[in-house]
Amino acid sequence: MKQLFFVVVGVVIGAAVATQVTRTPGGARFLTEVDARTKAFTGAVADGYRSREAELRTDA
Repeated sequence: MKQLFFVVVGVVIGAAVATQVTRTPGGARFLTEVDARTKAFTGAVADGYRSREAELRTDA
């Protein structure tokens, strides 16, 4: 239960810091870049998963 508390506190603090950072032009650019890289990474992972899944379906 104590660990869950710390996770929740960390998420709240992270959200508060991100909100403050987005109010500055440099911070907004930084978070936009992080968001773009995250989306590119998750897209690549999803594409790889779908590709491998298609390979396995054709082999079976």
